[in-house]
Amino acid sequence: MITVTALIALYRTNEMGAHMKKALEHGLTADELIETITHLAFYASWPNAQTALTVAKELLAHEQSR
Repeated sequence: MITVTALIALYRTNEMGAHMKKALEHGLTADELIETITHLAFYASWPNAQTALTVAKELLAHEQSR
């Protein structure tokens, strides 16, 4: 979760998806991921959080379709 948080705060969009996927594989729940992004909107900026939310939604949709 810390790595994902840092990537969101630094707006590292190229790495977000891969690290979000690994976080989910290592026990982070989808709800926890979304809550983390929501929380970061207040600290890391709304645009960063919105981008992260888009990445997370795409990832979760892809994982759910498997």
